[in-house]
Amino acid sequence: MSSSAFDLLVGAFALMLVIEGLLPFFSPRVWRSVFERATRLSDSQLRFIGLSSMLAGLATLYVFWN
Repeated sequence: MSSSAFDLLVGAFALMLVIEGLLPFFSPRVWRSVFERATRLSDSQLRFIGLSSMLAGLATLYVFWN
């Protein structure tokens, strides 16, 4: 059975939502603390975190798809 690229994209998005929902579900106090600290970061710090996350995701995809 083959999946289309759209099916993979929707599945990946759904998995991302599940993973991102784990911390606020199991530990809302910790999640709130992390979120409050994140709001105090500068734009350049947030961009660096976003870039690092994207690069880590791309590296993971490359390793597991090749």
